[in-house]
Amino acid sequence: MALKLYKPTSPGRRGMSGATFEEITKGRPEKSLLRPLRKKAGRNSQGRITVRHRGGGAKRRFRIIDFKRDKIGIPGRVATIEYDPNRSARIALIFYTDGDKRYILAPLGLKVGDMIKSGGDAELKPGNTLPLKQMPSGTQIYNIELVPGRGGQLVRSAGTAAQLMDKEGGYALIRLPSSEVRRIRSNCVATIGQASNAEHQNIKLGKAGRGRWLRWRPSVRGSAMSPRDHPHGGGEGRSPIGMPSPKTPWGKPALGYKTRKSKASEKMIIKRRGR
Repeated sequence: MALKLYKPTSPGRRGMSGATFEEITKGRPEKSLLRPLRKKAGRNSQGRITVRHRGGGAKRRFRIIDFKRDKIGIPGRVATIEYDPNRSARIALIFYTDGDKRYILAPLGLKVGDMIKSGGDAELKPGNTLPLKQMPSGTQIYNIELVPGRGGQLVRSAGTAAQLMDKEGGYALIRLPSSEVRRIRSNCVATIGQASNAEHQNIKLGKAGRGRWLRWRPSVRGSAMSPRDHPHGGGEGRSPIGMPSPKTPWGKPALGYKTRKSKASEKMIIKRRGR
């Protein structure tokens, strides 16, 4: 994928860049794999805002993605490479030889007409899914399971890839894109390769309106609020924070305060991600 740069015909266009979509081969998605997608605007099941600065945006429909890759031993042909508005990576429509159709997360370099397969007897090539115990050390992987049979949960964003470092005692050591090294059961499956659309991180929106199309609402500085709305608010003119450390809108410490609770999976982490 390449990026296109816009001519500075207006202040919003200056510095703006976007995707060329040259790898996309089909405009309309597969109808049988679509579902309606209601807007939630950052609200939970009680209707309360739990994620700020979300709302609005273009209407979307949900594409059902096969994260489990459980068509074991059945080869499939890549029919199309498509855009998915719900994720940063591209998706591929697969026609399996038994007549089934499914969307998968497309790896970098996958082309229309390529054959893919899942299972222990699959080739070591991008797009194929195998158990970790049957991959050689050093393999680049994405869409990694945490629990056998649950489906891929790790390393699914555009351009990301993890590396299989070693295998020992029923576990595989995986180095994640964050530089964290983690143990994962070796009977979990992962897809070989790197997630597609690697240039996604270099896109510059250029103007606030383009963020609104993506459902991002404005964020306001705490120092511009009143004291009842934010701990940083109030004062005459531009005032300093006026407290020993920065705070969140709810009065908790910000910037460096550890919020991660102890989990059962802590023992699986061999090396923490870099700070």
